[in-house]
Amino acid sequence: MLRTLAIRDFVIVDTLELEFSSGFSVLTGETGAGKSILIDALTLALGGRGDASMVRESASKTDISAEFAVNETLAVWLKEHEFFDQDQPLILRRTIDNAGRSKAWINGITATASQLREIGDMLVDIHGQHAHQSLLKTEAQRDLLDMQGGLQEQVSEVGLRYRAWRNISKQREEFEINAKSVLQERERLEWQVGELDKLQIKPGEWESISQEHTRLAHAASLLEGGQEAAALISESEHPVLSQLTAIQQKLLKLLAYDAALKPVTDALESACINLQETTYALNDYLSRTELDPARLRVVENRVEAIHTTARRFHVAPEKLHEEFATLSAQLAQLSNATDMDALKAQEEKARLAYLQTAQKLSKTRQKVAKDLGGAVTTAMQDLSMGGGSFSVALNPVEPAAYGLEQVEFLVAGHAGVQARPLAKVASGGELARISLAISVITSCATATPTLIFDEVDSGIGGGVAEVVGRLLKRLGQDRQVLCVTHLPQVASQANQHFQVSKANQNGKTVSQIETLDNKQRVEEIARMLGGIEITATTRKHARELLAS
Repeated sequence: MLRTLAIRDFVIVDTLELEFSSGFSVLTGETGAGKSILIDALTLALGGRGDASMVRESASKTDISAEFAVNETLAVWLKEHEFFDQDQPLILRRTIDNAGRSKAWINGITATASQLREIGDMLVDIHGQHAHQSLLKTEAQRDLLDMQGGLQEQVSEVGLRYRAWRNISKQREEFEINAKSVLQERERLEWQVGELDKLQIKPGEWESISQEHTRLAHAASLLEGGQEAAALISESEHPVLSQLTAIQQKLLKLLAYDAALKPVTDALESACINLQETTYALNDYLSRTELDPARLRVVENRVEAIHTTARRFHVAPEKLHEEFATLSAQLAQLSNATDMDALKAQEEKARLAYLQTAQKLSKTRQKVAKDLGGAVTTAMQDLSMGGGSFSVALNPVEPAAYGLEQVEFLVAGHAGVQARPLAKVASGGELARISLAISVITSCATATPTLIFDEVDSGIGGGVAEVVGRLLKRLGQDRQVLCVTHLPQVASQANQHFQVSKANQNGKTVSQIETLDNKQRVEEIARMLGGIEITATTRKHARELLAS
């Protein structure tokens, strides 16, 4: 439920803070006073589109905050998105500066406009003053029926299955058109994959075989160099290791005369140990190294084969295994795409899956259509359309993303008249009444705690307006209802009444809103009844309306 709305520097509003109660509330005022500005401001706080034109002239930015009570559903969403605060209500805030830059917060934490819209859909349902015009569109009628029945998930699944079916159908159709070029491409890929498959190259093989080739090709030099090094260190006439050991022994004797030689003797000892380990390592290396012309020829042939194949495929030798994987995947995909029998089988399977889901949706739509038709027909009897009827036709169409039928609203204005499409039958007043009835009925089916009706009662008056007022008040018994209206019969039914007015401050027009007490309500209802000049008769009539 909406608790408070604070507005600063929005269009022609300077500063405003309103508190809302549960039940049915109305906003009234003279034409042009800015009744819908309140709705526009709330829409902005709920993630609606905004721009710099919304900033009051001479102000730096507009700032709007809305506070809502938190129910269980909202608490779950807030926790999931890390906006939940156990000790405070839900506060949405939105600012737009005079350069058009927008910022948003949820419970003081920076949020995106899309997050505001997502949570806004759970908080408020707004029925605009031109809602009845959208009812003339087939898509809007279908969407409204699906929303009434809670069929959005089913519709989404039907759409997914339809697109899956059409994608396979398109693939099959393209193959039939381009069969020759596809087969040529497949043959080319088969040859390439076959060539690479013969090579049987493995990841990392090029690096390892290149190293082995270098070693085998220089085996003689490696043996000669290793043997010469080993001889110089430990096997020649005057080996380095023996000379170094002798030096160490001589200095060790002198160490007794001067301890300063200790670092030198330690270093010589370490050098001797390292040279000895080097000798062991060289001898081990020489024992494992030998000339192997046969292995060298094998490795040279492998290196040449890899080089030749790499040049043929225009890739680096180390990338050949990746090229093999890529071409194999392309061939597998193309093989599936060129298997006409398999494609047709997949297409039929996808078609049947779509039909099964779409037929289930059709069956559910039939029930929802019957219930909606009955409910709107009943409401029409109270809206001065006695004997009239409303029904929802489900006309079969070719399979589509939205299902197997097109939704069409049919109406008969009075008894004995054949029902015809809404757009061709209803007058402006009838359309407004039917739209209002549908809005109220569909709103009952949602869990949205706050409903806003922005002049949806335009085009009606008299006794019908009184019925509309009672209808909205009854709706307000279950949830919060806010209505912008110009009808005194509707305004008199409200539990809470706001009056919107315009004033001139320092040469600028400013919109103001105040909550009316009982005495002020009499004056406002009287104004709505009688216009500019309020008489004792209009005041009396106003009191009667409020009393009723």
